[in-house]
Amino acid sequence: MPTTPYAAVDLGASSGRVMTAHVTPAALTLTECHRFPNRPVRTPDGLHWDILALYAGVLDGLRKAGQVRSVGIDSWAVDHGLLDADGVLLGNPYHYRDARTDHVAEQVWAAVPQDELYAATGIQHAPFNTLYQLAAARGSAQLAAARTLLLVPDLLTYWLTGRRGTELTNASTTQLIDPGTGDWAQDVAARAGIDLTLFPPLRRPGDPAGELLPHVLDETGLSGPVPVTTVASHDTASAVAAVPATEANFAYICTGTWSLAGLELDAPVRSAESRAANFTNELGIDGTVRYLRNIMGLWLLQECQRAWGEPDVTALLAGAAAARPLRSVVDAGHSGFLAPGGMPDRIAAACRATGQPEPRTRAETTRCILDSLALAHRRAIADAARLADRPVDVVHVVGGGARNALLCQLTADACGLPVVAGPAEAAALGNVLVQARADGVVGDRRAMRRLVADTQPLTRYEPRGDASAWSAAADRAATP
Repeated sequence: MPTTPYAAVDLGASSGRVMTAHVTPAALTLTECHRFPNRPVRTPDGLHWDILALYAGVLDGLRKAGQVRSVGIDSWAVDHGLLDADGVLLGNPYHYRDARTDHVAEQVWAAVPQDELYAATGIQHAPFNTLYQLAAARGSAQLAAARTLLLVPDLLTYWLTGRRGTELTNASTTQLIDPGTGDWAQDVAARAGIDLTLFPPLRRPGDPAGELLPHVLDETGLSGPVPVTTVASHDTASAVAAVPATEANFAYICTGTWSLAGLELDAPVRSAESRAANFTNELGIDGTVRYLRNIMGLWLLQECQRAWGEPDVTALLAGAAAARPLRSVVDAGHSGFLAPGGMPDRIAAACRATGQPEPRTRAETTRCILDSLALAHRRAIADAARLADRPVDVVHVVGGGARNALLCQLTADACGLPVVAGPAEAAALGNVLVQARADGVVGDRRAMRRLVADTQPLTRYEPRGDASAWSAAADRAATP
């Protein structure tokens, strides 16, 4: 068994981290080496990711990690960098919350009607999907000069290795992949005017992605060769790979800035009912489908904290636990909460618009957010089970929100199902497990999940109270 650890570069919407893991068939230990902020930057032309600062954080983290057996990179989805003919980045990648894609979808639907687009790609409508970002860039000097498009993890992999590829789980979020074939939706791209030759060849989790370049080895102090392994580079795909499910009929909620709630399926669900319910069919490891709904998640609380001057979250949660339950609820999946800024006022306005009491204190606002998220989790899991014709016996909550005991308990109460919370660092664990599997250290997906269940701390929450209160609250969830 290898004694040198694997390194996971795990980039989230608010922070990045480099972690190392020692993996054997019976042991899995994860260590954080370096954590760094991910701060979007607004310039006159819009909201961007500071991709060079992120790359510097990756290099710093690899230096702190010490010698590693291989490296894998995962991040959020849809955003990308454009390279010119010399392979040089043409500008900082746009942030998916940038407003330039507002109302662009209607232009795409004129060429590819919404029902045909869903039937071909199975991807829910979100205004920031890569398809709409490319449509928004049409006619720009940057897109005209572009010869290559790399999604964020693929861009960082290119800078580390000099090799280009398009990882499939992340590519499936672009709204340009057919989830049934795992290949490009050629007809959609042609009708929408998207040049698929911008994308390098597809890679799948476990494929080799290259080796660290000599100057990267010098920068990090590592001794080569150090391979870079293609992992499930969409962080949700990595997180789902590490769901510690030992049951057949489970649902998952990947919580953090977003909540992604749904099921793991063997085939996509592309019915008209699924489209109307705004479910997405993204790809996971081993050809699986992540059938899920995007919910705003703890972004709502993060934005309130920012507006309040970053108060201690422990105190906010203690106040929320003591506040009156289900006093006011909002639709936590509504796109009106997507943009940054003024979140407490927007939540209050949404409550006021439907005749519900406005939250008057920070504790009441926090309770409104957590009740609303639990309600959105309930609705998403019930809808997914109905649309996929699959029973659900237990809900697994993974990601940062697994540390939020109040949210986990409220989710169990709302769903009327037991919730198993943990691991919090599911994306990093899924990242290193795919590397270890490619290395022959662990076996199939079931063995990976059993290893997580046997080695990581988990907390079980049983449902409490009367489910009818949640049913009544569902009828008055306010939209912004």
